[in-house]
Amino acid sequence: MLENLAFAIIIILGLMLIGLLVIRPALTTARGGKILAFIAFFILPIAATGFGTRIHLEHSKSTQFCLSCHVMEPYGKSLYVDDAAYVPASHFQNNRIPREKACFTCHTDYTMFGDLNAKMRGLSHLYIYYVKGAPPKLTLYEPYKNRECLHCHANARSFEERSPHKEMRDQLINNEMSCLACHSTNHNVEQLDKARMWKGPNA
Repeated sequence: MLENLAFAIIIILGLMLIGLLVIRPALTTARGGKILAFIAFFILPIAATGFGTRIHLEHSKSTQFCLSCHVMEPYGKSLYVDDAAYVPASHFQNNRIPREKACFTCHTDYTMFGDLNAKMRGLSHLYIYYVKGAPPKLTLYEPYKNRECLHCHANARSFEERSPHKEMRDQLINNEMSCLACHSTNHNVEQLDKARMWKGPNA
């Protein structure tokens, strides 16, 4: 919220200074006027670009943003399936992931450049959608890695002490066996018309 306010102040201040310099260009003849022009035409636009980029990148992590594309609507609907076997639904409904960033939480790479990689994939989604057209069936670019699951579940008591996790812990950590081998019901959008739906926390 403070970032949005700072962004608005920078934009308004920049426009006011530019307006002043357009109306009174003679101000730039003095040293102070040159500094004012430098701030108005160089410093404030850079600051506005930085704040704007950060705000939009944060917004692009939101579930609302991901589901604003109509081809993603069924995936959003699958988060409300009233069946604990649906892995995304059980995580979403039980607050195991932040609901406002549900898509990004599970589909980013938890690496040094994970956020950047996720954004680059997002740009490629836009390219495919608007230039090539959405494919009939959406698939991941590469198999889902256990790393994304273990980012939250590793060291959790429910994971470390429960069978069969504790017996196959090393295999899961080394990605020799996929978490999805057992937890195989994901979004399953083809079956949504047969599924019972959860009404949500405010129902």
